Amino acid sequence: MRQVVLDTETTGLEPSQGHRIIEIGCVETIGRRLTERRYRQYLNPERQIDDGAFEVHGITAAFLADKPCFAQIAQEFIDFVKGAELIIHNAPFDVAFINYELRLLGPEWGQIEDYCTVLDTLALARELHPGQKNSLDALCKRYRVDNSQREQHGALLDAEILTDVYLAMTGGQAKLLLDGTKDGVARQRESLRSFDATRPRLRLTAPTASELAAHQRRLAAIEEVSGRKCLWIAQDGAKGGTDSIQEPHDPLG
Repeated sequence: MRQVVLDTETTGLEPSQGHRIIEIGCVETIGRRLTERRYRQYLNPERQIDDGAFEVHGITAAFLADKPCFAQIAQEFIDFVKGAELIIHNAPFDVAFINYELRLLGPEWGQIEDYCTVLDTLALARELHPGQKNSLDALCKRYRVDNSQREQHGALLDAEILTDVYLAMTGGQAKLLLDGTKDGVARQRESLRSFDATRPRLRLTAPTASELAAHQRRLAAIEEVSGRKCLWIAQDGAKGGTDSIQEPHDPLG
């Protein structure tokens, strides 16, 4: 699967008020691994930047004065993301701005959903962690993703951070590494955690006869109410029957 992790920076919060995109950052992954392809473009929004937005990203109108407008890069942007699944944190925000820019170009451009599918990592995080903070910074802390360089928001940096967060959230590596690189293999080995060989051995406590009897009674009760579908009894039976339970021993000696 080809996925493009995307983030934008804007002049303000509402495209309905004429706010525009001033930076696009994209990171490409294929089969949940980073490729070397990135897309980053600063844009001249042809309007002022709200003070609140400037405090977030620190991008000035003077810096953007000689940058292309969206119309000049629209085709190359579409070519980069076309056919991919877009991974975006708080996707409705970025999608609304992208679609606003496309509408300004004319109806023939359609909307971004005509070119890509979209996955919202904020919605995914809320499903996985209901009632908790699910901002990108909060997810970095939860999944131990380094965001120390994120003093201010930047589209490409945030897309790179979100790539790590998304993969960790969906059960993969904490870092996406380029295939076949010696540095990538070395970093992967360094990231592996091993147990301290000097740690004390685990202490195992065997159940008493009365505890074993209580266990058997509970299994029998589950077996009765489940219509003889108690999985624990089935597993014990495959190992020689529930009467064959033995007291555990310490595998470490």
